[in-house]
Amino acid sequence: MRLILRNLGFYLLAFWASLTLNFVLPRFMPGDPVSRMFAQAQGTMQPDQIAQLRKLFGLDHRPLWEQYLSYIKSVFTGDLGISITRFPTPVTDVIGSQIGWTLLLGGVALVIAAVLGNLLGIVAAWRRGGVLDSAFPPLLIFVGSFPYFWLAMGALYLFGVSLGWFPMRHAYDVGLTPGFNGEFLSNVATHLVLPALTIVLVSIGGWMLGMRNTMIATAAEDYITMAEAKGLSPSRIMFRYAARNALLPSVTNFGMALGFVVGGALLTEVVFAYPGIGYQLLMAVQGLDYPLMQGIFLTITAAVLIANFLVDLVYVRLDPRVRVR
Repeated sequence: MRLILRNLGFYLLAFWASLTLNFVLPRFMPGDPVSRMFAQAQGTMQPDQIAQLRKLFGLDHRPLWEQYLSYIKSVFTGDLGISITRFPTPVTDVIGSQIGWTLLLGGVALVIAAVLGNLLGIVAAWRRGGVLDSAFPPLLIFVGSFPYFWLAMGALYLFGVSLGWFPMRHAYDVGLTPGFNGEFLSNVATHLVLPALTIVLVSIGGWMLGMRNTMIATAAEDYITMAEAKGLSPSRIMFRYAARNALLPSVTNFGMALGFVVGGALLTEVVFAYPGIGYQLLMAVQGLDYPLMQGIFLTITAAVLIANFLVDLVYVRLDPRVRVR
């Protein structure tokens, strides 16, 4: 419990630091959203309208510390401001409408890549020198060395344009009413295949190689030799003795990757025009939508910190040595 409370304090401190940076950085950038809106309006805005917009975006002439306290209060009450590119929609509504698609795409791709990559790594290390151990690691690392957008465009051309097996854009067909029914869910699953396949192909090699290397070191431990001497079945030794102890680094990697899922696979979402946080972040940067950028950065930071804290909790459960530090 003491370790968990200490880590919780560390993450709260990191969250406060990220909040402060999120407040300070846009104010050091040249220009501001109101000046941009004034320029787009070509001088048709009145001074009182400009003053109201400055107050709305928290850029009025109050002292910086008052703006900071107001910003902190707004964040903890769920008010992240008004989006400029989607004015006057609140930032929370913009993020809320996109984050589900990002979690679906990133979550499905992460789980498939982690489970499949770790299983391949376990079997390859256990049967070291075999076909799986000799051919798959270099092949998957070679595929993973390609940029996301290159594989995405290749998959789009092959399976979408040439063969016509899968849809080429969006999360579901235009005109289809969202709902929890078979037609809509199967349509969403079909649109998910190509973006998820691209992410899995790029990341699965890293999962396999990491697990393979850890398993090789674990398989040389004395307790593995003892288990073999006791006549236990190879599958039991492989999964319950070797793989279980080799799993800890993968748990750490999974937790960190889980946090970055919220950030979205930016290029994959752009190539497939898939709605998500990554695609929305690109739109916000292009439109100098500072409130939306701040909201997305804060959401990503919070997701990474929460995922790391959950990994710490899992570590305490999996590795008893952590509890006695």
